[in-house]
Amino acid sequence: MNTYNGMPARELTDVQWRKSRRSNSTGNCVELAELPDGSIAVRNSRYPDGPALIYTREEMRALVLGVKDGEFDSLLV
Repeated sequence: MNTYNGMPARELTDVQWRKSRRSNSTGNCVELAELPDGSIAVRNSRYPDGPALIYTREEMRALVLGVKDGEFDSLLV
């Protein structure tokens, strides 16, 4: 599979999209999928055919650890 940042998410076949249990009932969710090469795709659940952002595992690890450390809490105020 040839993946690129911003590709239509519908072109990512044979992937399992997952969203947080904390997602709200109005469908405002971010979904993630592991790709065959180990990278992670991200899409907006309201636009499942829209663009997918592709990140390396290292980039996702940095994001998750930053979230856990509270580095982005000021964005939620």
